[in-house]
Amino acid sequence: MCGLLGLLTSEGTTDDGVARVDSAMHCLRHRGPDEHGTWHDGDLVFGFNRLSIIDIEHSHQPLRWGPPENPTRYALTFNGEIYNYLEIRAELARDHEAQFHTEGDSEAIVAAFHYWGADAVRRLRGMFAFAVWDTETRELFIARDPFGIKPLFIATGSAGTAFGSEKKSLLELADVIGIGTELDPRAIEHYTVLQYVPEPETLHAQIRRLESGSYAWVRPGEAPRITRYFTPNFPVKPFAAGTEQARYREIAEALEDSVAKHMRADVTVGSFLSGGIDSTAIAALAMRHNPNLITFTTGFEREGYSEVDVAAESAAAIGARHIVKVVSPAEFAAAIPEIVWYLDDPVADPALVPLWFVAKEARKHVKVVLSGEGADELFGGYTIYREPLSLKPFEYLPKSLRRAAGKLSDRIPDGTRGKSLLNRGSMTLEERYYGNARSFNDAQLRAVLRDFRPEWTHQDVTAPIYAQSRDWDPVARMQHLDLFTWLRGDILVKADKMTMANSLELRVPFLDTEVFDVASRVPLDQKITKTTTKYALRQALEGIVPPHVLHRAKLGFPVPLRHWLAGTELFDWAHQQIADSQTDHIFDKAAVASMLNEHRAGTSDHSRRLWTVLCFMVWHGIFVEKRIVPQIQEPVYPVHV
Repeated sequence: MCGLLGLLTSEGTTDDGVARVDSAMHCLRHRGPDEHGTWHDGDLVFGFNRLSIIDIEHSHQPLRWGPPENPTRYALTFNGEIYNYLEIRAELARDHEAQFHTEGDSEAIVAAFHYWGADAVRRLRGMFAFAVWDTETRELFIARDPFGIKPLFIATGSAGTAFGSEKKSLLELADVIGIGTELDPRAIEHYTVLQYVPEPETLHAQIRRLESGSYAWVRPGEAPRITRYFTPNFPVKPFAAGTEQARYREIAEALEDSVAKHMRADVTVGSFLSGGIDSTAIAALAMRHNPNLITFTTGFEREGYSEVDVAAESAAAIGARHIVKVVSPAEFAAAIPEIVWYLDDPVADPALVPLWFVAKEARKHVKVVLSGEGADELFGGYTIYREPLSLKPFEYLPKSLRRAAGKLSDRIPDGTRGKSLLNRGSMTLEERYYGNARSFNDAQLRAVLRDFRPEWTHQDVTAPIYAQSRDWDPVARMQHLDLFTWLRGDILVKADKMTMANSLELRVPFLDTEVFDVASRVPLDQKITKTTTKYALRQALEGIVPPHVLHRAKLGFPVPLRHWLAGTELFDWAHQQIADSQTDHIFDKAAVASMLNEHRAGTSDHSRRLWTVLCFMVWHGIFVEKRIVPQIQEPVYPVHV
C-alpha cells in the first residue's frame, strides 16, 4: 500500500520537473512513510512513498524489471495488493520461464504485463492503481482495479500528463503540465445532491479520476486513451430446485478463499468489527488463519449511537482480542479540517469521522485491517432494495394514473402517511433511485445553490449506468447503479482515505472478482425477502457468524449528527463555519443559516443537508481560500507492527 505520483511531459523532463515531483510527494507521505523514492527517464518522472507490507526487505519502488534480453525494460509504480501474486508468478515461471528477483507482488504485475499485455489486468485479483513505463516503446500504461478500491487521479494539460494517488499532489504540479485550478460547477451541483463527487469528476474542472475497471495508454504529448476492461453484470438465473444449499456452500467457499488470500502479508493483520454481519463474517474467517486476531470498533458517548456492545459480544464469540475507541463531540469537531484535507474532495458521510478515529487507534497495533465493504452491493443488503417489492402494485397502473398519483402526493402535507409512497410509486426506477444518498431535492437545491442549473441532474450520472441494465430485475439494477455511484464515490473513498491518512492498509475481501462472480448469480428471491436482506449470504454464513448477529438489521457506524447540530456539541461550530466561509458565490449563506436555525428549533431535520454544505465550506476554506490550515502531523508509527 503506497502513494504514487507520475509526470509525463511532452518536451522531456528537466531537473526542475524531477524536483517538483519529489516535493509534491510530501503531500502523500501518510500513504507510505516507510520509504521514499523517485526515478526518471527522459519523458517521465515517477515518485513513490511506500508502506511496506509484503517482501519488506525488497520490492522497492519504483521497480525495474524486464525479460532476460532487457532486464530493466520496464519501470513500475504501484499502489495496492495483488492477492493471487504467488499463483501468477508460478504460472509465468512455468509457461514463460519468467525470472523474478524479489518475493513480492510488484514483479508479478510487470511480468504479467510483459507477457499478457493489457489483458494482465483481468488476471489480477486484488486492489490496485499502477503505472508501467516501457522504455522501449516510450509508452505509459496505467490501470485501476475492477471496483475502484484504490484511487488514481489524472490530469492532462498543454505540457503533459500527471497522475497520482491523491488529487492534492496533482494540484502541486498544475503549472508544470499546464492546467488551471478552477472549480467545476457541474461537479459542485452533483456533490450537493449526492453528498460525494461521482467518478470520473472531481471538484477541479481539469483533474479527473481514471474510473474503476479501466486502463489507459499515454504517449508523451498525447491525451490518454482509456479503455474499460471490467463491467459488473448480474446474469441472474433462479436457483434450480434442490440446489440452494450447494449455492450457499459456494458463497461461503468463495468468501473463505478470498479472506485467506487477503491475509497474505508480512506484517500484522487485524480486522474492523461493527455489530453487523459483514465485518463479523470477515473477522470470523480471518480467525481461522490468525487465532491472535485483533478487532477494532468505534462508538460515541451518546446512548443509542454505538455498536460497541454488539461488536464486543461478537469478538468474544469468535475469540478475538477486541479494542474500542469512543469518540467525543469535541474530538469529532476538532478532527474535521484534518479529515477533509485527507479526503481531497468532500464526502458528506458523517460515518467517515468515526472511521478515521478507529483507523488511528488500529494503527497503534497493526499495519493492515480487513473490513466488510461491498457486501451490501454484491448480495443485496440495503433496506432500500426492498422498495421495488412495496411499489410493485404501481407497475400494473397505466402511466397516466401513476403520474396522477404523483400530482396528488404534491398536494398532501409533508409528513402525512402515504405521501412518500404515492410520490415514489408515480416514478420510474430511473427517476426515483439516485443511489444510496440524496441530500437535496430540486426545490431545496434551488433555494441554497447560487448557480442552480435544472439541466444538471443526477441523471447526468445515472442514465448511462441504467442504460446498461434495461432488461434486469429492479434490485439488480439498483445494485449495479450503486457499484458505479455510492460504492466507489462514498464507501471506498472514505475507506481508502481514512485508513491511509493513518498509514493503515485496509483490505476488503467481499470486493473480490471471485466473490463477485458467485454473488452476481444470486437470484432476486435469494437477496431480498419481505422480512430480510442478503438472504443467501445469511444462509451461507450459518455456523460462521454468531447467531446474535446473523439476522440482525444493518446499522454500521451511526453518528448522532442530528442531535449534535441542534445542540451545544456542533451548533456553534456550524454557525461559525457558515459565517466565515467565502462561498457566497456558491451558496446562499442566509438560506443555509436559516436551515441551521430551523434544525435547532426542531421544525425540520436538515442534518444531512447541513452536513453536505458544511463539509464543502471546510473544503473550500482549505483548498481554495487557504483560510483553514489543518495541522497535519508527520507520520510516526510503532515498528513492532
